Amino acid sequence: QVQLVESGGGLVQAGGSLRLSCVVSGVISGLNAMGWYRQAPGKQREFVASITVGGNPNYPDPVKGRFTISTDSAKKTVYLQMNSLKPEDTAVYYCRVWRAGMDYWGKGTPVTVSL
Repeated sequence: QVQLVESGGGLVQAGGSLRLSCVVSGVISGLNAMGWYRQAPGKQREFVASITVGGNPNYPDPVKGRFTISTDSAKKTVYLQMNSLKPEDTAVYYCRVWRAGMDYWGKGTPVTVSL
């Protein structure tokens, strides 16, 4: 199995930055891709960023140019650098990985962006 633990969330003012981390443990050989999702109160969970094991990132338009996903294989960690944060970025952020036809989720870390 694969376990994911997110950290780095918190309260930040609009325009500020945060870096989220997701430590991946367990059976991690054969990972296909890693990503971040978020869920705001009363809304559906939405895609934020992903990166393949080959290092190809993908972002939706709302975060493109502001968020950057990266990995550190030695630390078995996936990062999400979030810059120029906006109040609408407020949500619980979840790490997700894909392996052998299955996906795994962390429990999330909350991010609150104030005016």
